[in-house]
Amino acid sequence: MILIQAHGLGRQYSGDPIFLNLDLEIRPGQRIGLVGPNGAGKTTLMRILAGLDQPDYGSVSIRPGVRISLLRQEHSFQPGETLLDVAKSGLASLLELQVELEEAAAEMAEAETDAERERAHKRYDDLHDRISHQDAYSVDHRVEEILTGLGFKEDEFQRPATTFSGGQQSRMMLAKLLLESPDLMLLDEPSNHLDIATTEWLESYLARQPVAMLIVSHDRYFLDKVASTIWELHFGNLTEYPGNYSQYWRLRGEKAKVLERQAERQEEKAAQLEAYIRKYGAGQRAKQAHDRERKLERLERERVDTMRDIVGPVMRFDEVERTGDIVLEANHLAKAYDKPLFRDFSVAVERGQCVGVIGPNGAGKTTLIKTLIGHEKADAGSVRLGHKVKVGYHDQGLATLSPTTTVVRAVWPEDDPEWVEGDVRDLLARYGLSGEIVFQTVGQLSGGEKAKAALARLCATAANLLVMDEPTNHLDLWSCASLERSINEFEGTVLVVSHDRYFLNQVADRLIEVKDGRVRVIEGDYDAYLHFQRLEQERARPTQAKPARAPEPRPDTQSPPPARNTKSTRKFAYRKAVDIEAEIARLEPELRALEDLLGQPATWREPLKAMRSQERHRDLKTKLEDLYEYWAFASEAEW
Repeated sequence: MILIQAHGLGRQYSGDPIFLNLDLEIRPGQRIGLVGPNGAGKTTLMRILAGLDQPDYGSVSIRPGVRISLLRQEHSFQPGETLLDVAKSGLASLLELQVELEEAAAEMAEAETDAERERAHKRYDDLHDRISHQDAYSVDHRVEEILTGLGFKEDEFQRPATTFSGGQQSRMMLAKLLLESPDLMLLDEPSNHLDIATTEWLESYLARQPVAMLIVSHDRYFLDKVASTIWELHFGNLTEYPGNYSQYWRLRGEKAKVLERQAERQEEKAAQLEAYIRKYGAGQRAKQAHDRERKLERLERERVDTMRDIVGPVMRFDEVERTGDIVLEANHLAKAYDKPLFRDFSVAVERGQCVGVIGPNGAGKTTLIKTLIGHEKADAGSVRLGHKVKVGYHDQGLATLSPTTTVVRAVWPEDDPEWVEGDVRDLLARYGLSGEIVFQTVGQLSGGEKAKAALARLCATAANLLVMDEPTNHLDLWSCASLERSINEFEGTVLVVSHDRYFLNQVADRLIEVKDGRVRVIEGDYDAYLHFQRLEQERARPTQAKPARAPEPRPDTQSPPPARNTKSTRKFAYRKAVDIEAEIARLEPELRALEDLLGQPATWREPLKAMRSQERHRDLKTKLEDLYEYWAFASEAEW
């Protein structure tokens, strides 16, 4: 059964198409991750599927009765409307079903003929099934589970919605959508404004839901946990890959290599045909040359298009002045507002390290890094910056960029007279901002463009201690990868607050966790932190009685040492080189045939076929590599 499908879908703004001729279909239970660079049209596509925008070309067909909900980022609340009211408004369709169920029951009781009674009974059964499907008989439990899972406390349920922060209001809208439990969820950046623990809860919750989902997210860890299919929207085309994000990234790379090899072979074949035509076009072999011309024409029509890479901005932080070995040192640090955020915290950050800061929303992560660099005053303890340390700060809210200032002026270093406009524009281009956009005001930029401008400004400070608060917010996957590479190549020191677990695994040498009024340091990346957590949980479990150990053997009854295997072993068993050659000759054509198959666009329209072909191609390639080594061994060995 198909819930929604589109044919020939196209949308354009100001005459420039965002995408054209998109064909897609979504079936029940599919969990699709939609990826692509900023500006590819992901949000536009979601709005069209939700019916909030109209395509310029093509059509969208929705199966009758299918309910579709889009996660809205804008918030509008009625006066006096509480958090609980907002969440329960997602149950409006369910409450309507319950009213209809009561009406159907009344019709059954009032029916005067068997036909009327049967018709009312059928309607009652249908409504009862739909209500049961939405788990209507445990509504209060579902509301509490979702609100608690999204980080709300029970004493906040009756609090007016307008008194919550923007991030909390976004979580309210997510709670409302989850309670709607539509047939198709359209989730645009659902993990925005969520800390790691809440994101992990959402991953687990979505993975258990039977409904279909289309998810736009730059959180690669999240896509790995939730998505079972990836759609890539790039240069106006939609390509489907089976599996989660990691599988997509691997398959995409393999497909690119296969297409590149296919294109190289076509170039070689074309060159051979052209050489033959030049040599024999007017001689005795003119007929054969004419045949080669037809083959060359056919080859030109069947040219394999190599994949257009999605390339993130270069970014790159410049060389900076070398600092002392200890870049930052804190001793017995403490800070509190309404409650203690941290106390008696000591740490030394060494030159060249990247230190990640993690913890729940509101735990005090931003306050901690501001205290460490002197932007906030500690209640107790001391902080000392090392020799020649210059701090550059990237604010989560991008407040360092004035919305009324042009981009080129907002990034221009104020205290360095050597900078000229050309230098600033070159810097902005390195961070993915070029052309007329640099003369727009900051307020006209998209979220991703503002984030890149803020990173460019950070680079322009020539700081050797980069302090970043959620730098991957608003960046697409490829820009995140560029930022990761830039941090890993940076010769200075980095202190970064992030909820992006994939990002932390790529850059962090150690982590600082801020949680429940205490701070601790974990050596390693996010995976090391998870391992540390598992060990803690195991130690916290009640200890079980261990089985009695077997008695140690007495010295005079010890078992003799195992006999050494003096028989020499060979890497390969005996086999004639000619037999190995025959097997290689049999497998190589199959490998080439698979590469041809994978070079055909039609293959990739059937994801399962493409995946099986890729797996067979990978197996054959590995086997042939072993056979080549085997043949060399057999040829040289003296049997």
